[in-house]
Amino acid sequence: MRSSNATLHPHAAPDYAAAFANALLDPTHNLPEGVEGPRHGAATKRFNVYRNNVTVSLIEALASIYPAVRRITGPDFFRAMARSHVRVRPPSSPLLFDYGRDFPAFIEGYSYARSTPWLADVARVERAWLDCCHAADAAPLTAAALGAVAPERLGDLVFRPHPAVRILRSRYAAASIFAAWRDEVASPSLKPNSAEDVLIARPSDEVIVRRLPDGGAAFLIRLLAGDPLGCAVEAAAAEAPKFDLPAIISGMLAAGVFTAIVEEDS
Repeated sequence: MRSSNATLHPHAAPDYAAAFANALLDPTHNLPEGVEGPRHGAATKRFNVYRNNVTVSLIEALASIYPAVRRITGPDFFRAMARSHVRVRPPSSPLLFDYGRDFPAFIEGYSYARSTPWLADVARVERAWLDCCHAADAAPLTAAALGAVAPERLGDLVFRPHPAVRILRSRYAAASIFAAWRDEVASPSLKPNSAEDVLIARPSDEVIVRRLPDGGAAFLIRLLAGDPLGCAVEAAAAEAPKFDLPAIISGMLAAGVFTAIVEEDS
């Protein structure tokens, strides 16, 4: 605890790191054995300062990852919810942007958020947004490349996904709520209980979040899994008889969902 002028006793137990980490994130834990202040004095106050600084930094990291969720709940509610999450889900990576991947699942089970059952899916959209933002660059598939394929071979095509693509199927209006609260206060006309399928992608420098038409999620999920185009069309048509194939292909090209195509038997 160099930052708080406390030192670790040289005879501390070998597993002190786990005890230190647990005490650091949970104020109900006692001061780890072997932690001392100046001249071997008590370090409780210094440790509490350090503990608070770590917790605050993790809460701020969650707030930066989930700004829409924070706006929806308000800063006080968000801070309390995030603090509870920090105590039960400590970071497993030194990268702060990687923290909080399980925050949407935590929200889903958070008793005080039961009045907003759609909040967890909005958080999932935000997490996907950040993942797409940090994903590797890749040149998207062009309409010319797809148009060069002989019509009789289209059903056998397999598409290579872009690294910056995510699909979310929600029972709620996750995309609309995300769009409304990401930068501004939501419109009262929003209907949160309307199911939406969401595409999150980064075709160029900006991450986009779009609602998918009926059958679009079933179609793209199959293609992203490596199924050939013909199978993806069948899955989409089974779910949405009025599935508009030309429209969804045009949309996926514009969103840069794929980077290349290969024929199934090549």
